[in-house]
Amino acid sequence: MMKKVLTLLAMVALSALAFAAEEAAAAAGDVGRGLIAVGMGLAIGLGALGTGIAQARIGAAGVGAVAEKPSMFGIALVFLLLPETLVIFGFVAFILLNGNL
Repeated sequence: MMKKVLTLLAMVALSALAFAAEEAAAAAGDVGRGLIAVGMGLAIGLGALGTGIAQARIGAAGVGAVAEKPSMFGIALVFLLLPETLVIFGFVAFILLNGNL
């Protein structure tokens, strides 16, 4: 009789461990999804922040150059648009990470 009780208790304990392992695997997937979402936000946010800092300095210098020599407008405009590639790369990273969700 005692052997049957111990066998039953062992089966219950092992099945509880199996369910706990399954729940832990599901929770780990949720953490991974959360980290991907944080990465998506950082890709856009930091790209935009870097672009803003770069354009502030380039824009001030470009306006000064155009004020002194109006023929520099095209060059100043090109230099002002170059930092926008950071945001474009941020959007690309966002789209790539969004495919993993």
